[in-house]
Amino acid sequence: MLRDGATAHLRPVGPHDADRLVEFYARVSDESKYLRFFTPYPRLSARDVRHFTNHDWIDRVGLGLFVGDALVAIVRYDRIGPDGRAVRTGPHGRSSTAEVAFLVQDDQQGRGVASVLLEHIAAVARERGIRRFVADVLPSNRRMMKVFTEAGYTQQSAFEDGVVRLTLDLEPTDTSTAVMLAREHRAEARSTARLLNPRSVAVIGAGRREGTVGNTLLRNLAESGFAGPVYAVNPAAGDPIEGVPVYPTVVDIPGEVDLAIVAVPARAVQQVAQDCGRHGVRGLVVVSSGFAETGPEGRERQRRLVRTARSHGMRVIGPNCLGVLNTDPEVSVNASLSPRMPRRGRVGMFAQSGALGIAILESTVNRGIGLSTFVSAGNRADVSGNDLLQYWEDDPATDVVLLHLESLGNPRKFTRLARRVSRRKPVVVVKSLRHAEGVPLGHATRALSLPDQAVDSLFRQAGVIRVPTVAEMFDVAQLLAYQPLPAGDRVAIVGNSDSLGLLTQDACTSAGLDPLRPIDLTTSATAEDFRKALGDVLASPDSDAVVVVFIPPLTTSGQEVASVIAEMAERAVTAGKPLVATYLAHEGLPDQLRRLDPDGVPAPGSVPSYPAPENAVRALSEVVRYAAWRRRPAGEVVEFEDVDADTARGLVRARLGAADAAGLSPAEAAELLGCYGIHPSPAVRVDSEDATVAAAEQMGYPVVLKTIAEHLRHRVDLDGVRLDLGTEAGLRRAFRRMSTRLGGPDQARLVVQRMAPRGVATMVGLTYDESFGALLRFGLAGPASELLGDVAHRVVPATDQDVADLVRDIRAAPVLFGYRGAPPVDVGALEELLLRLSQLAEDLPQVTSVVLDPVVATGEGLTVLDARVRLSRPPLRTDLGPRSMGNPR
Repeated sequence: MLRDGATAHLRPVGPHDADRLVEFYARVSDESKYLRFFTPYPRLSARDVRHFTNHDWIDRVGLGLFVGDALVAIVRYDRIGPDGRAVRTGPHGRSSTAEVAFLVQDDQQGRGVASVLLEHIAAVARERGIRRFVADVLPSNRRMMKVFTEAGYTQQSAFEDGVVRLTLDLEPTDTSTAVMLAREHRAEARSTARLLNPRSVAVIGAGRREGTVGNTLLRNLAESGFAGPVYAVNPAAGDPIEGVPVYPTVVDIPGEVDLAIVAVPARAVQQVAQDCGRHGVRGLVVVSSGFAETGPEGRERQRRLVRTARSHGMRVIGPNCLGVLNTDPEVSVNASLSPRMPRRGRVGMFAQSGALGIAILESTVNRGIGLSTFVSAGNRADVSGNDLLQYWEDDPATDVVLLHLESLGNPRKFTRLARRVSRRKPVVVVKSLRHAEGVPLGHATRALSLPDQAVDSLFRQAGVIRVPTVAEMFDVAQLLAYQPLPAGDRVAIVGNSDSLGLLTQDACTSAGLDPLRPIDLTTSATAEDFRKALGDVLASPDSDAVVVVFIPPLTTSGQEVASVIAEMAERAVTAGKPLVATYLAHEGLPDQLRRLDPDGVPAPGSVPSYPAPENAVRALSEVVRYAAWRRRPAGEVVEFEDVDADTARGLVRARLGAADAAGLSPAEAAELLGCYGIHPSPAVRVDSEDATVAAAEQMGYPVVLKTIAEHLRHRVDLDGVRLDLGTEAGLRRAFRRMSTRLGGPDQARLVVQRMAPRGVATMVGLTYDESFGALLRFGLAGPASELLGDVAHRVVPATDQDVADLVRDIRAAPVLFGYRGAPPVDVGALEELLLRLSQLAEDLPQVTSVVLDPVVATGEGLTVLDARVRLSRPPLRTDLGPRSMGNPR
């Protein structure tokens, strides 16, 4: 994706591109040719063409950027020796330096083309053992020097013979990674903005018969107040439809078209996409069904559609989608099948299901919640929730982000983006299909292998508010959109019903909030009574949020009390205390409790109302947790100075070799972990009584005798562990008994280990998930984690704040902090262990499983009693590396 949000196809250049190269070079200006070759070079010779289109893909590589079928930019590198001359793999193949050069068509310059090419050619070079690029640039070629200097790589420059020689170290740096991610963010945000802020729209497949899809789209667009040109496309052409001029194809439209809404049969969509590309359309909303949701044939049709659109610089929303809406009065576009244009507001929403999208929009209207933009992505073949996160992060019209997701296409990228966005704007997610498997979707996606509670913990790490239903999503959204974030969890309760006040108090306690004693004004309370009570709790330093419970009154009008609540809401905003209400069982933003801005749009200070106190408290509890997450520092990724990563890499290479997977022996695991300051307690394998006694005498009594056989270690019925053996006689008896019960010395696989201090047995681990990547795991050892699933997870790399949260995230965490008078353990040592595992995972992606179980924690430190490590080759990451949109789904 380029800087302006358009797309292009980057691929290797080969002999079949000879004619395209000649045509490309003819379009390049004489000045650009001079800056590339340092001399007038009007045309390429046949020898030049062969040279620039033939590569060995090791020492010489060339990549081209294509828009449609036309080559618009090219980059290449040639490996060079110390003398600066080209070398070939062989005796000189160890050279780690290459010369790099670009040429970009003049009308494509300024779109970020060269930076994309540099990212990709650098990645290719690193894979082939090249560690630095050199580039000779004329001093007047400031644009190309800027590409190199702003890439973020470590570099040097020298001026000689009128030429600037730049040397770039290709090892990624924090700066180069940050530059790449910032460019990705800008490009994806602008790409989405092109779809949501069109200046002109064409409805392709517009019909004359009322009630048809094409006619409905055209009517909705006309009724939305869209101010730009609107065109209808229908092969029959003829008279205007709904007052809109009609053309037989999009190519026949005389003006520019920013957005095309496609509502033709699936078999005709491919030709429509090609016509739109030829006409320069910037984006497609494909409402048509009959794609991946119908099976393999439809999926291939969907992939062809996306490939065609991207090759012409277009993005695709859909297919099989509801469409998009933008309530900005300068745009005011309803490019969807929804008959209701939502109220303008500050909530952006993404949904996959078209049918559910209509119900969602209806709910926003009924609740009085305003939207800034809405996207229903259908099969999500191209534009996804991640694209919308990039857009909404910087959108000044959006304060709250809502996502209804049926799946996570790129979970790693989602958690990375959501964590960044959540620091500025709350992200609320309904992730459906929690328990369903094999449900057909209109987009290819990998099923998540993690249990649902693990996904919850990863969402919490990213600051995402996850709720189970659409109704609860709106409950939370209306609070976030119109009320301030609370400074704590202390909740004041004011109402005119004693029973509802107590019910609210119980709900707060159950939700983990700290309720104050309810203030019961009785059913005879007046508006003035509410004014005084609310004024007191808002002024009190002992409360952080307020819940108002108001039932039909006996002695005062509801309108009078509503006026007081609305008045007090202004004071609540000033005090930074959210005010929510159960007001006459209304749901949403009742007219009486709204504050409107000069444009008549509900503004901050409007009071959300809930039909029951439990609804209000559930929403408030989610907001309290989010506010606490946002107040906490993001933390830092800790790198320990005593780590020996180079030795660890050598151990991994030697053990894994050419194999796809390998398990380490206990000694190998201890050696590898030792490189990261993790030292399992030594365990000596024994196969006789005498060997057992000898090992114990060397270690010192008391000792433990246990089996390390995988099929026996957790069989409590077989007595696989004997603790606190303090004498030779007791140790010999234990060996004989265990050896007999477990099938003999060879089958039993017994080890002797020094007895650890008594403490809390925990389980610490590192696992690799195909969707989320490397994950830290933590829980108490034994049934708490194995049977009850009380295990928390965090994505790697983890910050010091992440691991602090991880240790406290399990339900059994109080055991670590002195539960019921027990001595607290050294939690800091556990956190350091987790941080060391995180650093190991970042340095060694081949380490896909580490199980430290048990890790006994005491007040003086911890002891790792067992360590198992497994190596394998994880799939390539799709969330980092050179920017790429990935394959169409």
